[in-house]
Amino acid sequence: MPDGVRGALVQRVSARSDGPLDVTCLATETPRLPLGRIRLHWKPASLAGWDITAHLGLATTEVLLASWPAAPDDWPRLVHLTVHEMLGLCATLAVATTALDLSNRLSEV
Repeated sequence: MPDGVRGALVQRVSARSDGPLDVTCLATETPRLPLGRIRLHWKPASLAGWDITAHLGLATTEVLLASWPAAPDDWPRLVHLTVHEMLGLCATLAVATTALDLSNRLSEV
């Protein structure tokens, strides 16, 4: 990661397993992740490959989603499935939460 960057915010993940991960660099002073967003961080591993971590933004904090120590140079393929599935799960939970909120408001009428 370049100096002054704390990670890369995942913007989009291709549905294809060999498709791209679109990311945007996050500056060190960027506040915590928004709900349902994923940040990737990578650095050279001590012997070979890359140490990769993924963090997930929750309502009040960030949590470690996954780590891949000493991942090979084609690590985006390795992390793709986890990131794709987690973004899909977060989108589904957001829709379910919105539906529940709407249902609760309608029941109060």
